[in-house]
Amino acid sequence: MADPLRLGIAGLGTVGAGVVGIVQRHTELLTARTGRTVTITAVSARSRGKDRGVDLSAYAWEDDPVALAMRDDVDVFVELMGGDSGPALDATKAALAAGKDVVTANKAMLAHHGQDLAEMAEAAGRTIRFEAAVAGGIPVIKALTESLAANEITRVMGVMNGTCNYILTRMENAGLPYDEVFAEADALGYLEADPTLDVGGIDAGHKLALLAAIAFGTKPDFDGMRIEGIERISIDDIRRAADMGYRIKLLGVAQRTKDGIEQRMQPCLVPAISPLGQLEGGTNMVVIEGDAVEQIVLRGPGAGMGPTASAVMGDVCDLARGIRIPTFGQPAALLEDATPSRSAQPASYYLRLMLDDRPGTLAQVATILGQNGLSIHRMRQYDHKEQVAPVLIVTHAATPDALDAAMRALETTDVVLVPPVALRIEAE
Repeated sequence: MADPLRLGIAGLGTVGAGVVGIVQRHTELLTARTGRTVTITAVSARSRGKDRGVDLSAYAWEDDPVALAMRDDVDVFVELMGGDSGPALDATKAALAAGKDVVTANKAMLAHHGQDLAEMAEAAGRTIRFEAAVAGGIPVIKALTESLAANEITRVMGVMNGTCNYILTRMENAGLPYDEVFAEADALGYLEADPTLDVGGIDAGHKLALLAAIAFGTKPDFDGMRIEGIERISIDDIRRAADMGYRIKLLGVAQRTKDGIEQRMQPCLVPAISPLGQLEGGTNMVVIEGDAVEQIVLRGPGAGMGPTASAVMGDVCDLARGIRIPTFGQPAALLEDATPSRSAQPASYYLRLMLDDRPGTLAQVATILGQNGLSIHRMRQYDHKEQVAPVLIVTHAATPDALDAAMRALETTDVVLVPPVALRIEAE
């Protein structure tokens, strides 16, 4: 039997403790499936004395994750600290420089520094595996880099942040406003330390940038993505969408266009009867379309100790078996610079306007929309008691540029009292 594969784990939070637990519980199973023993030799975290629910007494302790990454008795550096720079990035670079493979759940670090790290890994004959960085327990990275490697991928889309999906479905099912559900999610520990990473779409955007890089053979391009969060979604938006047979999801879409790579993370209306529309709670879903496979749908838990630790250990098992592929599925030197593109593909839009209730207001709104290339498919004004009249409009298909021009024009008028909300209606 081959020599043991020795892990050094930096970061002993929920996921790190989960990884330790799997190694301890499934020693014989891992050996049977990989052909070698998987062991932990050393760990690192900010607090040595904290009770993490697992026994760490058999492992060496390093206060400095960089020192852990450089230990001679560590073969694979498992980075579970998080953060796009700082200790996580320093330790990852140190591990690669020391000739070690890296397994990480750090989507932010890879979205911002993935190309440099991939080049560094390949120069050292090593690799970076990051299944746990995207969609928790769903094996979407493996699907793209291995199972679908013979496909020309045309589109990747999905719901990739369980917190946002929890908030939106909780609002709908309980009839609660956004602020109340946000506070509930925070109390349950669902939100990042900086909540804007979740509700602002940034966390999901990091994930989409990694999927796009693999799918289209480009360098990760987080800066080229259009990102909009869910902060402006109201319970009224959710109810009106439901009335029309839709549900609101924070949806990521990446696709190749004739001008480059389009990447967008934004709230959209999707058909309630579709797989994405039926997604509840913290579950994630990724839809992949390829020229040979057509369309596949991957669904599963997007976060949590078990699912994410499972993804980490899936990468560890591949390394134990000797499976080592380029970080983004092909040599880093072959990855192209991503040319950001904005799709001209027309779509219908849902518009929520808060208007001054006076004669001529609706006519003025219709004129502005028409002047900017948007025609009204249906419109409804809801009962109100104040001078502010809520109006819902669904447009016929229009380009994103036409929508933006119309929104800018509406905001300059004195009849639109608050910035309008516009949501794309995404047909699957």
